[in-house]
Amino acid sequence: MASGLRERKKARTRALIQATALRLFRERGYEATTVEQIAREAEVAHTTVFRYFPTKEDLVVSDDYDPVLFEALRGSPPDVPPLRALRDAMRATLDGLPPADAAAARDRAVLILDVPALRGAAFGNLLATMRTLGEVFAERTGRAPDDRAVRTLAGAVFGVFLDLMVRWTEDPSMNLPDAVDEALETLQSGLASWA
Repeated sequence: MASGLRERKKARTRALIQATALRLFRERGYEATTVEQIAREAEVAHTTVFRYFPTKEDLVVSDDYDPVLFEALRGSPPDVPPLRALRDAMRATLDGLPPADAAAARDRAVLILDVPALRGAAFGNLLATMRTLGEVFAERTGRAPDDRAVRTLAGAVFGVFLDLMVRWTEDPSMNLPDAVDEALETLQSGLASWA
């Protein structure tokens, strides 16, 4: 019981710090905002900020969605093909996203594309997601994670996600769950007609 309460308190503190940082980045600019200012506004010690976010970049590029997505993907029935399972997992993850969380995710995407230091950090984060996705695809298909087909599929999905991030920052009215599903459906149906 105490452990559950402690974890909820940590999650609230982490969310408060990140929300405060994003607000300050919007108001003052990323470069002009210090971790000390974020800590002061969030009413926590600056060491607390670093406990949850090891770098200033992590305040923007870190999110809690990958574990949720991969849990949903791993929970998909084994007979469902990998891309169909990914579409279902993405739909479940995004449909369950509260509007405030979706707005914060879009704000982070805008910052990532605007700030060079964040683009580099986000690229590393996306590569880690791509590797994990390849591992899950390998598990689902019985192939090795370094199998060319597995890596190609994970890389193609990575490209889809990158394009969607850019499009979402350009069009805030975009329905992200539908756009993700349509893009993955295009990938699933194949691009042979483009050859």
